[in-house]
Amino acid sequence: MSLDRSLKIAPSILSADFADFGREIEAVEAQGADWIHVDVMDGHFVPNLTFGPPLVAAIRKHIKTVMDVHLMIAPVDPYIDAFAQAGADYLTAHVESGPHIHRTLQAIRAAGCKAGVALNPGTPAEAVAELLDLVDLVCVMTVNPGFGGQSFIDMTGKVRALRSMIGDRPVHIEIDGGVTPATAPLVRAAGADVLVAGSAVFKGGSVADPVPYGANMRAIRTACDTAV
Repeated sequence: MSLDRSLKIAPSILSADFADFGREIEAVEAQGADWIHVDVMDGHFVPNLTFGPPLVAAIRKHIKTVMDVHLMIAPVDPYIDAFAQAGADYLTAHVESGPHIHRTLQAIRAAGCKAGVALNPGTPAEAVAELLDLVDLVCVMTVNPGFGGQSFIDMTGKVRALRSMIGDRPVHIEIDGGVTPATAPLVRAAGADVLVAGSAVFKGGSVADPVPYGANMRAIRTACDTAV
């Protein structure tokens, strides 16, 4: 089964206007976003607290592309069904978030979602070697999870290792953290095809003036095209 490995940009709503998520999502999609990334944090697994299933359900009707829900929570298993029912297309859990990630990924697929597994910067690519036939996406964290706006941690070696391990499996490699026109080409050249970007997409724009959103995404794409 072939996979579309063209570059996909997934703006993180963590950097959007929290008071106007619906129109922010519609604006950034109209400006060229491929996916919408939703960062779920529990204040326990990561040092921040963000969104629950009701918020995810509320914004689902505004998303015409792909809802990519990143669960930075532990334990994760009790919440899989709620986020699936809220409308997630992809549900990504951290390999570090519990003792039985294999079971977690099975549960995500059983709930009707595509399954993602995320790797913190300190976790090697080999941690997912036995999971690649169970996943649709591997998310490589290029910051320590918990906050937006952090500086990029170079994980290009890990991305290359994953690309080799994945082979011809239909599995996306996603990058989350510190993505800018300067850093995106590094991970794109190493084999990533989904780039999560928060402040790099939303900076300088607004619902009233969304044109900068498009310009910011084009800058990332152009940088990647030039590098590749």
